[in-house]
Amino acid sequence: MEAGEAAGALLFVLAAAAAVAAAVATGAVSFTYLPTAGGPSPSSSSGVGRWVSASLEAWAWVRSRAVAPALQAAVWACMVMSVMLVVEATYNCAVSVGVKLLGWKPERRFKWEPLAGNGDDEEKGDAAGAAYYPMVMVQIPMYNELEVYKLSIGAACELKWPKESLIVQVLDDSTDPYIKDLVQKECESWASKGVNVKYATRIGHKGFKAGALKKGMEWDYAKQCEYIALFDADYQPEPDFLLRTVPFLMHNSNVALVQARWVFVNDRASLLTRIQKTFLDYHFKVEQEAGSATLSFFSFNGTAGVWRREAINDAGGWKDRTTVEDMDLAVRATLKGWKFVYVGDVQVKSELPSTYEAYCRQQFRWACGSANLFRKMTWEVLVSKQVSPLKKFYMIYSFFLVRRVVAPTVAFVLYNIIIPVSVMIPEVFLPIWGVAYIPTALTVVTAIRNPENLHIMPLWILFESVMSMHRIKAAVAGLLELPEFNQWIVTQKVGHNVAEENCEVPLLQKARKGLRNRVNVPEIGFSVFLFTCASYNLVFHGETSYFINLYLQGLAFFLLGLNFIGTSCCCL
Repeated sequence: MEAGEAAGALLFVLAAAAAVAAAVATGAVSFTYLPTAGGPSPSSSSGVGRWVSASLEAWAWVRSRAVAPALQAAVWACMVMSVMLVVEATYNCAVSVGVKLLGWKPERRFKWEPLAGNGDDEEKGDAAGAAYYPMVMVQIPMYNELEVYKLSIGAACELKWPKESLIVQVLDDSTDPYIKDLVQKECESWASKGVNVKYATRIGHKGFKAGALKKGMEWDYAKQCEYIALFDADYQPEPDFLLRTVPFLMHNSNVALVQARWVFVNDRASLLTRIQKTFLDYHFKVEQEAGSATLSFFSFNGTAGVWRREAINDAGGWKDRTTVEDMDLAVRATLKGWKFVYVGDVQVKSELPSTYEAYCRQQFRWACGSANLFRKMTWEVLVSKQVSPLKKFYMIYSFFLVRRVVAPTVAFVLYNIIIPVSVMIPEVFLPIWGVAYIPTALTVVTAIRNPENLHIMPLWILFESVMSMHRIKAAVAGLLELPEFNQWIVTQKVGHNVAEENCEVPLLQKARKGLRNRVNVPEIGFSVFLFTCASYNLVFHGETSYFINLYLQGLAFFLLGLNFIGTSCCCL
């Protein structure tokens, strides 16, 4: 069965549902009459009528005494979590807007002075230049990065910093000999130009990225470096990146990390990448900004940041116990008393996943790893003696519980399970403030710092509805440490700047022809469920009318189930 046939079958079902709805609306068909024993129907029909009537009465009894109370309890639990979520989002948004209006930039909160010269000032001479600038090592972990290895290595080697004080370390975990050879030759090419490039490999791939970074820190030359800049293989820092970030570390001995903001070379390549940009803009402009401005704590994003080597060692170094080694290190460093600085004005170009499958895998890794870290770190946060009670509360309640557990739970359980099912359970009460006002408030606080994305917010809401299915699955896997909780799949890259005149998104490899590999079965299945609930609500709407929303949600699941996103130009 082809994808087009599946689409046609589902459209036929929708058309049939619409026809039934029209018949009911015009009175041509009525479902309210059920034949009884005393009616004029034949005895056989009366028997069927009695059986149907008894079945409906039994279902009504079970529904009112078992199903409805359980569902109502779930409703109020989701209402409590919704309030937690909207309070957290409103607080972060208020802090972010306040920082913006007051101009309370990191340079005002921390000591910052520009370095003498521009990093490659020949007038100072090599010896003088080395005296002005501390030793910095740039780490670039790679794993079969055929499409992007030249971009990151080239950008790192072109950083403005005295050559005697800069080491570029390429940590190549590639399994493809051809790619390893290309990466090594690229390093040798830059070394021939006078750049201190170190090509490093290791035996095995234990610990994935964390294992590679840990091994990279063990080299003798790495121990001579005071600061460690980190970039994933598809990240391209501007030449002045170190000049704008390292001074925060040099002039503030209690600062462990300076995190820059991500910008994207392919954010307008498709609707998929545009929606991702909306999500990440909120993360950086609101969550990271708020955490940095109030408690000097936020999660390291794993790339586009500079660490103090002393802080990494003090926190216990890189650990591979979760798939979010970056967040793990950040939390442990905070528990040692270190502070973080987020510098939103420093931007690093990167690439967004260009396919739905790649994005789902990335989000699963992030959501699963962070939930698992919550399980592992809660007690350590509680017993820490170098963190204030307020900061402990923020880390456990806001950073972990609300963002990593409550957010995906509410998004999936309330909007994709409870509301659709409630149309068939009239005894369930859904407060209007919980299903209308709070979602509206969350939409406003998400968009307030990104007014340029306001016109795609409806599409973003529908897309996040689908993604909540993957995030709740990942969160449960992380909390319970299910077999897939520590899986690591590298996000595939396209590796070029998508020009505006060429909006086609190139795929890394041709999709296999099997239907199973072209259709996302969970999404299709959930779309059928939502369409069924919507059609039921349309016909038997009662006091609630959610069918428009449910149809839209079902359509979003259906389209993503067929991968109808991420491969065409975004015209928004």
